[in-house]
Amino acid sequence: MTLHVFNPEHDIALAYDNKYFTAPHAGRQLRYDLDFLPMLWAEDGDCVLIENINSARQHAFRFQRYSKKVHFVNKDDVGRLSGQIDKVLPWGWDASVKFQLGQMGVTNSILPNDEQLADIRRLSNRKFSTTIQQDLQSSLSNPNLLGEAFYVDNLAALEEMLQETRKVVIKAPWSSSGRGVRYIDTVLDPALANWAKNVIKAQGGIMIEPYYNKVRDFGVEFYSDAEGVHYAGLSVFHTLNGAYIGNSLADEVEKRSVLSAYVSNGLLNEAIITLEQLLTTHLRGIYLGPLGVDMMIVAAKGEFKLHPVVEINLRRTMGHVALALSAFEELHNRMMRMDYDGSHYHLHIIHKDR
Repeated sequence: MTLHVFNPEHDIALAYDNKYFTAPHAGRQLRYDLDFLPMLWAEDGDCVLIENINSARQHAFRFQRYSKKVHFVNKDDVGRLSGQIDKVLPWGWDASVKFQLGQMGVTNSILPNDEQLADIRRLSNRKFSTTIQQDLQSSLSNPNLLGEAFYVDNLAALEEMLQETRKVVIKAPWSSSGRGVRYIDTVLDPALANWAKNVIKAQGGIMIEPYYNKVRDFGVEFYSDAEGVHYAGLSVFHTLNGAYIGNSLADEVEKRSVLSAYVSNGLLNEAIITLEQLLTTHLRGIYLGPLGVDMMIVAAKGEFKLHPVVEINLRRTMGHVALALSAFEELHNRMMRMDYDGSHYHLHIIHKDR
């Protein structure tokens, strides 16, 4: 029996790297409100860890036709079922979720060991994304590709690079989408300098990259197994001020048609195949499970170019959720949207014209 866990605070937990980590309120609320989500990709007979089963059933009712027959279980149920649980699939693996599961009674033998967790954390650092980006560009040498990022471990180096590049984006090496990112236009003001200094102190360094004139966000979803990393599908998603708000639901033909207005399918295919090869080299034997690579279309000097590795998420992504829903033709040409009403998070499937 497989136990699924929705732990969206995972990226922040990686930054803290402490099994006793307590997520901020927003992270805890998101987990509570949407903990039923794994029902959308779980198999018949699987279990989904829920905080409040009655509440989850009410929220999940709208999505029942798109899920298999799963069992909602709470922490006490996990303890009673521990002898039957032979696999755990969280949103992402970190020291905190492993500790929580162990406290519930999940058998230690089916949880990752400390070395595996350390490898996952290391490969979740944005430095790894930069390594893959550089290797991909070297392999393809295509003028329609762009993208670079640098890791610095002190404020003086950051200020020196700022003088050369002027308008830049700085990012915490480990952070959740949109939260660990700051924009600098020429001047590193005291507030930004203090934030960067704190990130360097806490995480050992900070990422810096040029500001790109983004036209379109999208991602490529993969799955890593014992054989290697395999392409799972495209994810055309939408952000507001850097924060995720939703995904387009469509088949592969439609998504590729949208993106082909900016970059050729040939270039996209080459990037995907190369990513499969590069990621297999680094991840085989280390990470098993879903992952995603965020990309973007950039306007540069009157042309559209592809930034093929904005970041790598070594976990399940909302793009994987959208792929699960896109398997249902009736949902095509709709959007999977996540909203916050001031107190709770909600997942909606809406018509695109809304």
